[in-house]
Amino acid sequence: MKVLLDLQYLNVATTGIKTYMMELAKASQDYPHPDIEWVFTHDPDEQAKDNTYKSPKNKFQRLNYHLDYFRWKEFQLPDMVKQHSPDLLICPDFVSPAAKLPCKRMTVIHDAFFWEMPGNYPRWWRKYFLGLVRKGLKEPTQIITTTEYSKKALSKRLKGGHPISVIYQSPKSLSEESDESILEKYNLSGQSYFLHLGTFDKRKNLPILVKAFKEAKEKGDFDFKLVLAGGEGQSIQMNDFPIVENLIKELGLEEEVVLPGFISDSEVKALYENAFAYVFPSENEGFGIPVLEAMAEGLPVIHSDQPALVEVADGAGLSAKTGDVTDLSEKMILLAKDENLRNNLKKRGLERAKRFGPEKFIKAFHELILSARP
Repeated sequence: MKVLLDLQYLNVATTGIKTYMMELAKASQDYPHPDIEWVFTHDPDEQAKDNTYKSPKNKFQRLNYHLDYFRWKEFQLPDMVKQHSPDLLICPDFVSPAAKLPCKRMTVIHDAFFWEMPGNYPRWWRKYFLGLVRKGLKEPTQIITTTEYSKKALSKRLKGGHPISVIYQSPKSLSEESDESILEKYNLSGQSYFLHLGTFDKRKNLPILVKAFKEAKEKGDFDFKLVLAGGEGQSIQMNDFPIVENLIKELGLEEEVVLPGFISDSEVKALYENAFAYVFPSENEGFGIPVLEAMAEGLPVIHSDQPALVEVADGAGLSAKTGDVTDLSEKMILLAKDENLRNNLKKRGLERAKRFGPEKFIKAFHELILSARP
């Protein structure tokens, strides 16, 4: 079987989809199958470094990107299919070409956010993007998603009877040497801190986390900092960064809450290695990669009771009520006071993280790909 993997979207991806695509490409090379030949549309490392369309400064730049993406999906990618004659095309970024293709296709739809949370996206862009998704599903397509929760959500919203398979993804391989200069830069050396990594999208509930942190400090002996690392939300509608900044000032937490912005993988590793615990209060997730990354680094994890996170953690994390400031603050205090609980969560988290490695990730793809053989 010859498989063509579409990696175009790596030129703008900065979130979980980037991790998904990079880990899939890497695993296909690290764990080859004798009956499967992989062809990449782009070199993954080079495409991820392309900054042409990252962080557009104005509407003109954003429009140029959308035109480039449309041109790729509807013209250039179909041409590559003709050029390489694959048996199967895999598009890991929601969208497959609308054109009829002489091969089978698999499309990864990571979650149902575009249907479930319309207010988080510009109206015109959401309508346009969902149109691309639907047109790409006109052809017989095997849909792949990340959790049973996402499968149920997509089954309610996608019409056409396309089969949906769940493949648990692999978290990012943090093999780099940690860069502990970030600890000195933000005065974290020797300090205990709770950590969150990710963009400031509204669904991440980061204002809830800041309020819970403040409440925990007010309730007693809670000598911790809070580190919120990551870039701003991907659109004006989705971006909670200004809200978090203002909230920190209103609550007088300028010395306790650290906002390092977008950081390198080596800095991510240093923050994981030195954190007290990881907190993930998200309102909605398709998978929740940071939960497993933190567990793999031996951190106890507090996560919201959002269904995908409950599914992925499977009891190895401490669950808090989604959107409940007081419950989250109480869980943070409990973790700070109970050493036995922390040690138990660390142990269970390490075991849970082992179930999501790259070899298992690609093996599930191999099985699905080979089942599509004529």
